[in-house]
Amino acid sequence: MGDMENPPEQNWQSVTLPHDWSIRKGYSVSNTAASTGFVPGGIGWYKKEFQVTDEDREKTISIEFDGVYCNSSVWINGHLLGFRPNGYSSFSYDLTPYIKATNELLVRVDHSSYVDARWYTGSGIYRNVRLVKKHPVHIAQWGNKVTTVVLKDGAADIHVATKVEGVQSKDSLTEVVYEIIDPSGTSISRFSADPNKGSYYAKTKLGRPLLWSIESPHLYDLVTKVKQNEKILDQTSTTFGIRSVVMDADKGFVLNGKPVKIKGVNIHHDAGALGAAVTKDTWKYRLSRLQEVGVNAIRLAHNPHSPELLDLCDEMGLLVMGEFFDEWKRPKGKSLVYLGDNAAKGEIASGYSNHFWEWAERDLKDLIHRDYNHPSVVMWSIGNEIEWTFPAYTEVFNQLNPELDVHTEVPVFEPSKVKSVFDEVTGGFDSLAYVAQQLSRWVKEVDTTRAVTCGSVRPSISMVSGYGDAVDVLGLNYRAMCYAPAHATYPTKPLIGSENWGTYEEWKSVEDKPYIMGIFAWTGFAYMGEAGPWPRKGLNLSFFDFAGFKTPRGHFFETLWKPAPKVYAVTTKQEDAEFSVDNQGNWDFEMQKTPPPVWSELRKWEWYPVNEHWNYSAGDTVIVQVYTNCEEVELFLNDQSLGKQALANNLDDHILKWEVPYKAGALKAIGYDEGKEETRFDLTTNSPPTSIVLESDVENLGRGMGDRAHIAAKVLDSNGNEIRDLSLPVTFHVSGGAALVAVDNGWEKNVQDHYKPTLYTHKGRALGIIAPNGKDQPVQIKVTAEGIESKPLTINLEKYTIQK
Repeated sequence: MGDMENPPEQNWQSVTLPHDWSIRKGYSVSNTAASTGFVPGGIGWYKKEFQVTDEDREKTISIEFDGVYCNSSVWINGHLLGFRPNGYSSFSYDLTPYIKATNELLVRVDHSSYVDARWYTGSGIYRNVRLVKKHPVHIAQWGNKVTTVVLKDGAADIHVATKVEGVQSKDSLTEVVYEIIDPSGTSISRFSADPNKGSYYAKTKLGRPLLWSIESPHLYDLVTKVKQNEKILDQTSTTFGIRSVVMDADKGFVLNGKPVKIKGVNIHHDAGALGAAVTKDTWKYRLSRLQEVGVNAIRLAHNPHSPELLDLCDEMGLLVMGEFFDEWKRPKGKSLVYLGDNAAKGEIASGYSNHFWEWAERDLKDLIHRDYNHPSVVMWSIGNEIEWTFPAYTEVFNQLNPELDVHTEVPVFEPSKVKSVFDEVTGGFDSLAYVAQQLSRWVKEVDTTRAVTCGSVRPSISMVSGYGDAVDVLGLNYRAMCYAPAHATYPTKPLIGSENWGTYEEWKSVEDKPYIMGIFAWTGFAYMGEAGPWPRKGLNLSFFDFAGFKTPRGHFFETLWKPAPKVYAVTTKQEDAEFSVDNQGNWDFEMQKTPPPVWSELRKWEWYPVNEHWNYSAGDTVIVQVYTNCEEVELFLNDQSLGKQALANNLDDHILKWEVPYKAGALKAIGYDEGKEETRFDLTTNSPPTSIVLESDVENLGRGMGDRAHIAAKVLDSNGNEIRDLSLPVTFHVSGGAALVAVDNGWEKNVQDHYKPTLYTHKGRALGIIAPNGKDQPVQIKVTAEGIESKPLTINLEKYTIQK
């Protein structure tokens, strides 16, 4: 890496892609920002030398990038191929005219504007790269477009459009033939397209195919072959699913004819210790955990994510809201020292909004072309909270709703009143609606099968301005109080909670309203950035922390979204609690706003201040919260009953609460249905640590460059109880056929080096991520601490597979 206009002549470092230099350089207060996670930006150069055989030089050769952050320029043998400002877009370049026997590829990445976003972005070639060699007549990148239509009798029409490049004339007799492989691997249909220079169209019908759904994500493969004179010139396989999706203003989200309530979360594109350089196995580790608590949908906040993530959503049965932009032509405020200071100004905060009009259409359409065939993608969002950057919306809102609490009270929705003030303020026109309509038209030029949506924060204004008319589904961010008036005022407009607090109130607001499709809670995983002051590098407002450990919020939502009986208990010292009880047993709640200098309203996104242990001092009074989906829970302290409570009597917040004088020992919660014990949960006062237990998310580790295993280390006491309030230095040791990639402990204030084997645990836990190193040996992992050593954990490498 360097800070010059020309590539460095020496001091090149060998790196493995995907690569994120920001996270690898580590956290620092200097020349970093709260919005982007206190890591550096800068300018980096990548160089790759490669040889091409005489045979390959007869082919078309291209380079494909899944994502480079950001402002990338690419050269081959000194020829500039192009520039791409958007750090989330996938793109490619044709190398063929410049290819020689020995070649040098150079990539310059300019992330010197290190606070160009409101959250962590990463820096560098952080997604996969492919060198692609094809016959001169070949299927274009993203050149297969599969559209499925489920018919009333259960059959399905399959429409295929294929773009073929390199065809010189119609006389060349280029033909395209297709074969569909069903989920069992059986060939079920063969058909062909009529020759037509450049584009080929075909259609076939399948009788009662297996439909893609959340419960059964059946996938088909379309094998496409390009032929001339019976010779196969190019061949590719396209995965697709068959499903019907309807966004109904009364019934909500309807999948394959059945209403489905969306239990969604937002996720950013970083993954804790890995930064933005996240491979498919780590996404699988994360998505599997989300499904464990009942998540069935994800919103890709707030820019395009990796193709591997979409592949997994297809395979695992997760619905996806794809999203293009967090800001359009006008930038949002960025934080320098702490969340909400909006102090990042000038060149360091220069971002994509500067390039919006030049690049928006291409970036938007490229994403749709890339992800068109994913059955998991059910809607496209053209923007997130864009109204904040158009002052007229807030001015109109404030005139109509003086002194209104925007998070709890219903604003004026009556269209004529809103329109009158809107016209007075704007003269009847605001460019937000114009841009939204243009973006929506661009989407529809490529994809008419999916709904266009947005994340609106001023729905009462947007439905009058024309913004609401530009989208098929109106998404509402943190506006649950507007669901009923929006539906009553605009009964034909489908509605969804596009971004929601992760609270019971948010779920309760949609659970009994069929016309609201569901929610996307903020967030599924803790994410870096949008934080501060130092060392708070990110926000744990999530179901899972940075390392993938389930949070109290995650346990709580599991009781809402999963049917399996569950109880989970957390504790808070009375003086630190937001709940209190009077002498008559009546509970009161007082939210503790976030203290300065951070934005005081942040507490609305945070969970209650709770602990996951039973370690207090004699004389302490402790508030115990129990999360459950059982009818009743009985709480015991040292086998003495503290009473039984019915969930039906606590439906305001879905939390059972006890005030308990602390005594060392065991706190036990037992859940009952119809008077029968279904499940229990224990918290025990800990003794000093004596052992470490290791758990892996996989039994066997793959041998590929992107294969990963995630090893959780948990510290136990002499009784075998996990210690959940311990900070202890531990060291990961990995030998055999794998190496340690990174370590994490899940804490939002953890600024330790992720790329050294030793770190302090947080709440008694740590995570090690390992990858194969090319050695053909079983992998052995152990973790040591001060006088403690875990039993070795052995993971076998998967067997070699023969590529056919």
